[in-house]
Order: sequence, then structure tokens, then C-alpha cells
Amino acid sequence: MNIAEELKNIGMTGKKIPEIQAGDTVKVYQKIKEGDKERIQAFEGLVIAVGSGFGVNKTITVRKIVEGVGVEKVIPVYSPNVEKIEVKKKSKVRRAKLYYMRKRTGKSARLKETLVSDKEFEKAVEELAVQKAKEEAQKAKEQGPDAVEEVSTEEQA
Repeated sequence: MNIAEELKNIGMTGKKIPEIQAGDTVKVYQKIKEGDKERIQAFEGLVIAVGSGFGVNKTITVRKIVEGVGVEKVIPVYSPNVEKIEVKKKSKVRRAKLYYMRKRTGKSARLKETLVSDKEFEKAVEELAVQKAKEEAQKAKEQGPDAVEEVSTEEQA
């Protein structure tokens, strides 16, 4: 591997991005800087295209309708400004780029949703359980060692 490829892959470390395809409805949480304040803003919409970039250069085009006007954002997936990406829905599509959705409104803009398989559902439940366990462990650390002993004695009773 040459140096340029190694530098590109540095930005990918530590970020867990779900598998995103055209037709998915995603919620992207972006960091917005206003002066010296920083906040996180969500942008939820339909993925109409997954960019041809590889690795750090990968982009997605997300489209949503705001007050009757279509708004599209090209989002670099591995940008440090992207906090996280959640896949809300998956739809059955037969194209890689859904540019035809720009002309559609109302009922004609609907896509058929695919059901999540049992394996994906179990995996999501498992990830949620692990996440809850981590949060509880973190709360226990913040409260101190005395709080952990109290919780364990209550469970035994």
C-alpha cells in the first residue's frame, strides 16, 4: 500500500457506519458550528444515491421535502462532522441511483418497504442490549462503588 492510501484509511478508523444503499431512509446527525458554539442537527431523508467514492471518499445523497421544496445534501460518510447515521427504513428498489424521485410527489413518491429479516432484527436487539449494559456500567462508575453494592443487594431480595 502506498502512503496516499494509508492516509485515506486513517479517517476510517473508529467509525462504525451501517450498510447504506439507495432506497434507505436514514437519519444523519451532523455537527454544526455557529460561532464558538457547537450543536448536533439531524437530517432525515431518502438516500437517492451512494457516491462512487471508496473508503474515506464515500458519499451519500440524501433527499427530503421541506414545506413542499425538495432539499438534497451530499454527505461525506466518514466526515468528522458526521456524528452518526441511523437507517430508519429499507425499501425495495431496482436502481442504483433514484434520481427519478426528484420528479415525484405525494403517493407516487412512495417506495415498497422491505421487511427486516429475523437475523437483522436479532442483531439489532443484541446491539441494543450491549449498549444498555454499557450505559448502566457507566452510570455505576459515575455514582461510585457504594451504589453498585446497593443495587446488587436489592436484586437479591
